[in-house]
Amino acid sequence: MTSLCTEYYQFFLAQAVLLGISMSFVTWPPVAVVSRHMPHHRGLALGLVISGSSLGGLIWPIVLQQLLYRTSLNFSWTMIIVGFIMLPLLAMACLMIVEAPRAKADATAIVGPADTESRQEQEPQGEKKADFSIVKKPAFLFLCFGLAVGYLGLFAPFFYVSAYAIVEGVSSSMSFYLISILNAASLFGRILPGILADQWGHFNFMIVALAASAIVGFCWTAAANVAGLVVWAVVYGFTSGAVLSLQGACAAKIATRETQGTAIGLVTGSISVTVLAGTPIAGALIANGGYLVLSMFTGATLAAGSLIIGLARLRLNRKVLSVV
Repeated sequence: MTSLCTEYYQFFLAQAVLLGISMSFVTWPPVAVVSRHMPHHRGLALGLVISGSSLGGLIWPIVLQQLLYRTSLNFSWTMIIVGFIMLPLLAMACLMIVEAPRAKADATAIVGPADTESRQEQEPQGEKKADFSIVKKPAFLFLCFGLAVGYLGLFAPFFYVSAYAIVEGVSSSMSFYLISILNAASLFGRILPGILADQWGHFNFMIVALAASAIVGFCWTAAANVAGLVVWAVVYGFTSGAVLSLQGACAAKIATRETQGTAIGLVTGSISVTVLAGTPIAGALIANGGYLVLSMFTGATLAAGSLIIGLARLRLNRKVLSVV
């Protein structure tokens, strides 16, 4: 559809509305299914699933640049080629989704009295209904709120690091490749922390990942040359990648087996609002205060998100050294 667009409203309907809705259907149901398949290695499993988007973020900018500027193809034909490449890949992904085998309980979930009552209510067989009992848990509400605050600034570097690099005198071609560098580092950041989080706690590593991303965000404008920006992009890509991969594991840890899909959906729904608002806010901050102000905004939102999720973690277990 994008290949046929010529007016702004058409691009909005095709890219913002249609693509946004369809990608949510493609992305989050598989995350919930994988979470139920591998409860004991959830961090690694979800990290591998989410890392696919990092691989795409590494490859697609380069592919699009080559198609648009190094060939005789126009924008419409470029979008058509992209669509035909995506079609078989997405078809294979959909065909590989298999419902997890039924089990009596999820051994990794943190169970309380409310969970027991919810399970007892769900024992009778019949038509399945959406179970929103997860929203009664304060820890889950803190998780949603913390991630929503953190995501206000999380993606600002992904959208504006190239523009910042050009302002600092970096060539336009090198500035463009910083996005691929960010995504390449994010790929490893989505997998490796998940392995450690399975052993030492998903919430523990989420807090560390947000705090580390905040520190790197505060240091954004300290990188003022090519070498500094490459190093900064690698570090921020890695730390922010951990945040992206661990959010599903944290949501599933609070939920029962029956409410994992609902929990992951509610988490991603809450952050979608702030992701939508975060980018225009970042643009307004640049226009009125420059990149230093944006750097402070990025770091502050991530630090606040880390503190709020720390409250969620304490609601689950007040022992500081426990695995949560």
